[in-house]
Amino acid sequence: MQNIRVTLVIQNCPVNRFAHNFAQTVKQVSAAALQNCDFVVFPEMNLTGYAPANLSNAVALDSVWINKLNRLAQKHNIAILTGLVEKAAAGKIYATHLVIRPDQPVARYRKIHLSPFEAPYFSCGDDADVFKFKGVYFGIQLCYDAHFPELSTAMALKRADIIFFPHASPRGTPGEKSASWKRHLTARAFDNAVFVAAVNQVGENNAGLDFPGISMMIGPDGFLAGENIAYENKIKTHVLDMSLLEHIRTHKMRYFLPNRRGNLIDE
Repeated sequence: MQNIRVTLVIQNCPVNRFAHNFAQTVKQVSAAALQNCDFVVFPEMNLTGYAPANLSNAVALDSVWINKLNRLAQKHNIAILTGLVEKAAAGKIYATHLVIRPDQPVARYRKIHLSPFEAPYFSCGDDADVFKFKGVYFGIQLCYDAHFPELSTAMALKRADIIFFPHASPRGTPGEKSASWKRHLTARAFDNAVFVAAVNQVGENNAGLDFPGISMMIGPDGFLAGENIAYENKIKTHVLDMSLLEHIRTHKMRYFLPNRRGNLIDE
């Protein structure tokens, strides 16, 4: 399998400034394209900012700005993964991440596990879908989702090669966030033999929250493959050697998923 280039975008995402955030997103997509990336991945809710109690911050999916992102994906032959607070039908509000690829309908992942701070305001998603681009199968989880190992396993069983973890996590310093991610995200990668990529917002968001800027790439062997600490908007492109997946998955003592006894897990 060919190498895949993934650009992780640490982005400042002020609340109630959709036009500003969208313009920054377009700018960063173009910058990532200059690095010949295949995927450009933004933090959770990068378009709207993160303020769960501020329901006026939610936006409906609009063909005008979505079409602009579609044209960018088509122009650069890349997949764009970008997030927002989605105002859906019947007044439901979701934490949503969009998947925008050339010549394919816009897909989305709606956050399945809501934190105690989010549950009073958002609805839960129900679909742990896996998507495909350039021969790579990938899943998306949002922030709090990362703490539920069975969700990563469900995606791995659907053939995910990469799981992306966009975050809007305001707690701690970049060093503390790094230590936290290394505790649990390395396990998600190692147990399921998948690449794991995580990226957070950065800086103050005009709603009383301050985010530690960090992104991280972890290999399917569970080892750290790259990390980026930032105090402003910043991108980092990682080159993934996809042959490492085959190396791990053909090793009898390093690929655990085929020997999983799923019947022991209560529904």
